[in-house]
Amino acid sequence: MGDVFLTLQDFMTFTKGVTYLIMVAALCGIGLFWRFLNARDDD
Repeated sequence: MGDVFLTLQDFMTFTKGVTYLIMVAALCGIGLFWRFLNARDDD
């Protein structure tokens, strides 16, 4: 397909896919950050 979107449907499909990837990355990042904040040192 290249860098050119030929139809509105192509553009909407691409942006929806990118949005889902960003949401998954944000959820994983929030989970990792939460574990970092709640980590305990057992000295």
